[in-house]
Amino acid sequence: MTKIKWSEVQLHRLKELDAAPDEQDQEFNSTAERDRAFHLLETGLIRNARSHLRELREKYLRPSLCRLESVLVETLTGRGFVQVVTPTIMSRAHLAKMTIAEKHPLYSQVYWLDKDKCLRPMLAPHLYYVLKDLLRLWENPVRIFEVGSCFRKESQGAQHSSEFTMLNLVEMGLPADQCRPRLEELALLVTRAAGLEKYTLETETSAVYGETIDVVVETPAGKIEIGSAAMGPHPLDAAWKITVAWMGIGFGLERLLMVKEKSPNLAKMGRSLSYLDGIRLNI
Repeated sequence: MTKIKWSEVQLHRLKELDAAPDEQDQEFNSTAERDRAFHLLETGLIRNARSHLRELREKYLRPSLCRLESVLVETLTGRGFVQVVTPTIMSRAHLAKMTIAEKHPLYSQVYWLDKDKCLRPMLAPHLYYVLKDLLRLWENPVRIFEVGSCFRKESQGAQHSSEFTMLNLVEMGLPADQCRPRLEELALLVTRAAGLEKYTLETETSAVYGETIDVVVETPAGKIEIGSAAMGPHPLDAAWKITVAWMGIGFGLERLLMVKEKSPNLAKMGRSLSYLDGIRLNI
């Protein structure tokens, strides 16, 4: 006898409500059996979602993305890192210093506001700009970080979004032989603060930096990159007249949450009109 699976509409609804993978893969002997099971499962998932929203209102008062940002800010300032806040609008000239011009793979993902300005696709160019002066004004090492929105035309797929939140931390003026150990130390600091324990560091090819050291987590859906690091001196430094050794790491906050909450969908973790703290509002 041929087994029946969820209808397309039912499966879409179950995914919206964060049904577990085994719940999404159920099979039934008849449509009547399936529809009864769907009603019971949907009712239970809605009950859980409403309970989560009630807890948010009565206990946490801030969604997980905001709470994670606060934890990371407190963790880094507690280690001597200074938080900076730079503009969301970025100039074409600053992108060009990162070699992002018309033939660069990232160029087509940029949201241009006019011929000379765009919504920043990354934090690094503005951090470079700030660091070139702080290296003159402060003693080494200079430690700064920023948390802010970035924008790219890469919204296809469950692990991407056109607007996402990045944490970039940079430490400049280190002895060259301390860059890699420091990178490993800070990767551990951030992942633990985010509630993650298991990850690996893997060398990858980057369109911007040439080579990066990525922070990777193994999930049931496969490997997910939650962060990416680089070290200098680097060829990009010359455009900013920076010559000291450094290390920097960028983490996607929504990806950190997605892995921690075992969610298959990045969109639920970030800024949304349809979700609040990962909970679908049409319940």
